[in-house]
Amino acid sequence: MVSIRAQQPRVIIVSSGGMLVQKLNVDDWQLEKEKKFDGTMAYAQNKRQQVGTNECVVVMTEQYAKQYPNIHFSAMHPGWADTPAVRSSMPEFYEKMKDRLRTAEQGADTASWLAISEAALQFPSGLFFEDRHPVPIHLPLAWTRSTKEEEAKFMAKLVALTEQFTKN
Repeated sequence: MVSIRAQQPRVIIVSSGGMLVQKLNVDDWQLEKEKKFDGTMAYAQNKRQQVGTNECVVVMTEQYAKQYPNIHFSAMHPGWADTPAVRSSMPEFYEKMKDRLRTAEQGADTASWLAISEAALQFPSGLFFEDRHPVPIHLPLAWTRSTKEEEAKFMAKLVALTEQFTKN
């Protein structure tokens, strides 16, 4: 929870490059219609939901940044790090890339920088970062962009779900 009364409140969403292969699915956003569960695809879809659809604009953080303009929102990708999740969910990827994967400390660098650095606050709220720099959230020709209508539909569903669990 972020204290809105803090001098420079910040929210950092840790995402993943896994989202680069998924388009926002607003019709089955909790994957309830999937016939066969695919954990890697579900993970990538969840990360796309976190990061969003517009070039360097995070859907959730864009909306929250409008609602809470005194809070600085960022999302980030720690890079491909050597984690138990990578080893178990993508064993072929791990075997090919294990000598090039980052350590946990290297993966945490940008999140830590976003949390404490004055320089991070010089960037507009709502950007996606890797290695302390804003980066695109779509691969060229990946067909992962969504429309404004899809973004609005996703946010409406998110608000409705939140309201289910926050009613007094």
